[in-house]
Amino acid sequence: MLRRLYATPEQLAAYLGEPAPDGAERLLTRASEDVDSALLTAVYAVDEDGDPLDARVRAALADAVCAQVEHWLATGDDGTGAGGVWDSVSIGPVSLSGRSGQPPAAGGVELAPRAARALRRAGLEPGVVWPW
Repeated sequence: MLRRLYATPEQLAAYLGEPAPDGAERLLTRASEDVDSALLTAVYAVDEDGDPLDARVRAALADAVCAQVEHWLATGDDGTGAGGVWDSVSIGPVSLSGRSGQPPAAGGVELAPRAARALRRAGLEPGVVWPW
């Protein structure tokens, strides 16, 4: 399966205003997968490799990916979705309490608010119908 990165560790560092964390490429890969899932119905021009042609779209995708990673870092998640899922957890004899976070967006993925806004500002929000 082709794994596309919409942002580099250097772009992430610039976005965060500090050095990229250890494992940045893994986080960027996971965040890129989330953005891809959220944009299953988005329409934009791509090249033969599936990369966006429009610089504005490329920038929005990079911003969304960086915002997703920023959110994970702030909430203690590692991109697996396991961090920050429950507001209370006990180990023995196991007790989970209310689910925290927001409901999944289109594509079944939970996008960080800033990531969703970056996509919406670029007109990439899923579900747009184009007249023929």
